Amino acid sequence: MRKIEFPSVELADEDGLLAIGGDLEIDTLITAYQHGIFPWPVSVDLPLAWFSPNPRGILFAEKIHVSKSFSKFLKKNTFKVTFNQAFSEVIKQCAISSRKNQTSTWITSDIISGYEKLFKADLAYSVEVWSDENLIAGLYGVCMGNFVSGESMFTKEDNASKLALYSLMVRLKEKNITWLDTQMVTSVVEGFGGMYISRPEFLKMISKKDWTKKRIEIF
Repeated sequence: MRKIEFPSVELADEDGLLAIGGDLEIDTLITAYQHGIFPWPVSVDLPLAWFSPNPRGILFAEKIHVSKSFSKFLKKNTFKVTFNQAFSEVIKQCAISSRKNQTSTWITSDIISGYEKLFKADLAYSVEVWSDENLIAGLYGVCMGNFVSGESMFTKEDNASKLALYSLMVRLKEKNITWLDTQMVTSVVEGFGGMYISRPEFLKMISKKDWTKKRIEIF
């Protein structure tokens, strides 16, 4: 069995960049997440980069804020939400989704391959939103034990990605998982009450996690 080692997260620069290179095998990704580190390629032309930002984005299940407009949407919603039914489709849609102030995707073919391996190992998940038979939004992340992260999302319809995230948080709360690692606080995450905490606080929180459960015990 390989021994995977990363530099101390205290050595990360002001942008959270900690290390360059390595691979995206399952044991590497498990070790990274257990130490508060995640892969985030700067571009398709540069080597694999690993980050541990300070501060860190978090969304607490008990502090979810639902706006009046989204509450009205939920009451009239006709979209269907599923879990783990189209992981590959979701991550590939996230990769090609255009984003404000972003000219290229960080979800490279290597990232897709690495996280598909995690999914097959029961260590990653997806949330899908459907309009009839059409996939209109989704998100994916890792679920290692009772640690759950949100890696990326996409949407083709108003409020659909919000529905994916909201549905995820409802499920986590049902399973007594009290928070989601969002890494950064996007506008959607902020709208639900996401916040930043310090890296030391985040590391203390993940040190208390049970990393032994599989996806099937959560979803």
